[in-house]
Amino acid sequence: CVFIFQVRIPSKTDKPGGSPIRQTPRENLLPAPTVLPTIHELDLFKCFQSVLIHLQMLWELMLLGEPVVVMAPSPTVSSEIVLALVSSISPLKFCCDFRPYFTIHDSEFREYTTRTQAPPNVVLGVTNPFFIKTFQTWPHIVRLGEIKMAGDLPKQVKVKKLSKLKTLDTKPGNTTHQSPDLSLETSFIGFQRKRPSEVQSAILRRHLLELTQSFIIPLERYMASLMPLQRSVTPWKTPPQIRPFSQEEFMSTLDHTGPQLTSMLKGDWMGLYRKFFRSPNFNGWYRQRNKEMTQKLESLHLEVICDADLLGWAKDKSEVEIVDLILKLREKLVRNKLFFLFLFFLQMETVATLPRSQSK
Repeated sequence: CVFIFQVRIPSKTDKPGGSPIRQTPRENLLPAPTVLPTIHELDLFKCFQSVLIHLQMLWELMLLGEPVVVMAPSPTVSSEIVLALVSSISPLKFCCDFRPYFTIHDSEFREYTTRTQAPPNVVLGVTNPFFIKTFQTWPHIVRLGEIKMAGDLPKQVKVKKLSKLKTLDTKPGNTTHQSPDLSLETSFIGFQRKRPSEVQSAILRRHLLELTQSFIIPLERYMASLMPLQRSVTPWKTPPQIRPFSQEEFMSTLDHTGPQLTSMLKGDWMGLYRKFFRSPNFNGWYRQRNKEMTQKLESLHLEVICDADLLGWAKDKSEVEIVDLILKLREKLVRNKLFFLFLFFLQMETVATLPRSQSK
């Protein structure tokens, strides 16, 4: 009996929920392969089944990069819950620190347990009862019991306000100082009793993906509008700059392009965006998108340079103008490490060294 195991390392270019890799003709001759899930494909329903009614709040806390402590009965439960929380905002990258299993021996123990400053933007998974008292001043605390494998919907626990928190309270539940900006009914997700956990998890993952996409698509659309028009990119000038991100201008677009058009959730979307702008996740997202757009702009500039008639342009230009263009091309060549520009560089350098009568 032949078994084929395929393991694929996720790429940053992967799209969540995309189709699996197709088999080659040679693979079709063999038994159907067993595809092992990646390390990011946790059983979300198994992880969140005891806190489903808090799902919306937990998603918002991850989106905003809020300080969260997860108190679990074992390192396994602690690690799975923290990783599930971090992955709940996929495909948006979680840009804060997170520790699936934090102990008193970690180097940041003193920093994270001090009460002289606000808690950092980090998600901590802990099991030591010592942390029950140490972290009681943190703004968001999630207490969990043992994770069960059953696909049935469990009895849900209620949210407690910090003012009602007992110092040595160890019962499962969620403690927070704020209410979610959006409202969610678990019936919207499509859970049904006695459905296999794998199916429930797939439904939950799809719901979280759609929720994050509804939130991020207006930002992506606005960010794309900051890109200069392609016709404004010319070979003889420095590429135009990407327009700066204006929070107020973006907020003014939400009435016509906001997430309320694609999501059933109601609530203060604008308030959620304003909080998101102050979070490390927004800074990380904006830096990455700005970097990608800058590279795209640089690529467009290189394309128009390659398509341009540089020798024809140089015929009626002064030697100073030609040398200036050569220096700019050389700088671009070094910055982008592109060898094919070297050919254009040689042509232009030859023209610049010729007597003016020959160059014309």
